[in-house]
Amino acid sequence: MTEQTAQRVANVALGAAALGATFVIARTPRLRRMAMGLAMTALTSAIPAWLAREARHAWAQSGRREI
Repeated sequence: MTEQTAQRVANVALGAAALGATFVIARTPRLRRMAMGLAMTALTSAIPAWLAREARHAWAQSGRREI
């Protein structure tokens, strides 16, 4: 088996596992609520922190004086 074939097989296996997990989570109310809560936590904490970090980095790269 070549490396390219092995990578393709691994990608298909991971995709199938992800689809299976998504199906189980979507069908189980308790897991669905937990997934939605985790998604909301990520959206309200991780993404704004990442945006702020990127803005600081872009500001520093622009050569302007720090605030």
